[in-house]
Amino acid sequence: MKIREMADLLQAEVRCGEEHLDAEVTTAFAGDMLSDVLSLGTQPGVLITGLLNPQVIRTAAMMDTLCVVFVHGKAVGGQILELAQRSGVCVLSTPCDSYTACGRLFAAGVPSAL
Repeated sequence: MKIREMADLLQAEVRCGEEHLDAEVTTAFAGDMLSDVLSLGTQPGVLITGLLNPQVIRTAAMMDTLCVVFVHGKAVGGQILELAQRSGVCVLSTPCDSYTACGRLFAAGVPSAL
């Protein structure tokens, strides 16, 4: 699934990284504990989280994750977007909660990164 399609599916606003909207996402992972993301051992194509801080972007960049989706319509701005732009990470903000976002992606054929 392309990030563009994922954004539509999640009714998400693209906050940065528009140049990556045609990139393919093959797996997803949801979590707020960054240690869980780091312990995956595989690269999640998209990280779904409610944790709103720059460390999320640093972790995504380190894992070569294509896109971070912030749930609950969180207002992403400032340092997070600047860091994401520099790191080449696409950032979306969706009004969905984590459960709904994961369910929609799974139903659309995007498997877990586990």
